[in-house]
Amino acid sequence: MPSLHNISDKVAFALVSFFLGELGDGLNIFQGIYLVALGWNEGSVGIALSMMGFTALLTQTVAGDIIDKTTFDRRKFLSVAALMTAFSASAILFVKEGNGDHAMMYVTKVIEGISSSFIGPCVAALTLATFGPDTFDEVMASNILWGHVGSIASAVLAGLTAWMTYPNIRYCFLVIGFSALLAVFGVKLLPEGDVLMGRGLKGTHTSENVAVHSGDDGNNVSDYVNMEAEGSTTSPPESRKIAVTEDQQIASYSEIFSDRKTVVLCLTGFFFHFANANVLLVLGELMGGENEDGSTKRIAIPLIAGAIVLAQFTMSGATYAGDKMTKGGWGRKPLFLAGLLTLPIRCFLIIFWKDAGEAYLLSTQILDGLGGGFFGLLHPYLVADITFGTGRFNVVMGLTASCFGLGGTLSNLLGQMVVEHFGHVASLTGSLFLSIIPIVLFSLAMPETAGSRGKNT
Repeated sequence: MPSLHNISDKVAFALVSFFLGELGDGLNIFQGIYLVALGWNEGSVGIALSMMGFTALLTQTVAGDIIDKTTFDRRKFLSVAALMTAFSASAILFVKEGNGDHAMMYVTKVIEGISSSFIGPCVAALTLATFGPDTFDEVMASNILWGHVGSIASAVLAGLTAWMTYPNIRYCFLVIGFSALLAVFGVKLLPEGDVLMGRGLKGTHTSENVAVHSGDDGNNVSDYVNMEAEGSTTSPPESRKIAVTEDQQIASYSEIFSDRKTVVLCLTGFFFHFANANVLLVLGELMGGENEDGSTKRIAIPLIAGAIVLAQFTMSGATYAGDKMTKGGWGRKPLFLAGLLTLPIRCFLIIFWKDAGEAYLLSTQILDGLGGGFFGLLHPYLVADITFGTGRFNVVMGLTASCFGLGGTLSNLLGQMVVEHFGHVASLTGSLFLSIIPIVLFSLAMPETAGSRGKNT
């Protein structure tokens, strides 16, 4: 379909974000429910799901640094990462009934953690490289919005597939593989943009609100990675059409990692995800329940799909509203705090309504959507505010994602252990108290960053 190559860059990014959204973490919840149905205990499920997070913790910062300094086409990184994520996530199809096949699941989760670590930095870098810092927020908001829509489509398809093929619900995981193939096809439509600007340096069109094209098909490889040697950039080949001024300086790792704003964002995200990640899994266990023979009820997967759809639908609305509010002059801080405040309310309501029925429990996902929507939208905004001009945009995207992932991993691991030994209410109560920490930390220690972008040089 040659006409697809004539679509705008913003639409191309939206398409790719949609298909990548279908690879999202929502299907990890389905995997947890499915493994319990096969005979795994909650502790083993928590370990399996946490392996991806632990691996991502170790690799995301490195992945961001690689994306910053690479001479390899970032679009090819993105394609390979999407395929590896899909193949590893689909390995659950081969897990046999009983509390076994742990090694296979652990290995595939490690692979999934490595490959997924490159997806976020690649999309963010390509967006910044193509549109520049002035239009970055608008296009990233669109990317995030369509990623949420993709997650909705994924959850709906997986839920319908599980319902139609019950009790062989494993076939719902085929949604991942199909989505990855479509994502790889879509990546071919993306421009490479200004390579230096993709790492957070001033490029040829930094101040223009227009897309930046490299003018090639991605096969020309630039050689500009000697930036680290003397703290400045060297001019890349003319074929890349990138203007690099002599005074551009690359900030040291210690300088950017010790920045107060970077530290506060990392700690806030860690505690938020530490409190939040296990809540959906506990909610699914409360709503789904078991048949008398111990097998998972047929309604369990559709209920989880409904929970994900409701949350992602609300996230889409929160992303759209947040984008409009930031354009209207709202600062980052009040919107980010609004997202953080939803978590303790959500935990309290789940505990209060635990015996009130599925409809009440499902409605708490609206709060999850509001919190996740504002958090997901403002994360790249904050990182761009903190790092643009330092040349460390993607490495800080990776560092913050690692901290968030560590929190989520510990949440799944420890949260499911608490469920196994003390019950669901104890696990939710722990999440409620932990959720207060990021609110206090961010409100007291984080300055407003709106309007600071480009002042880091």
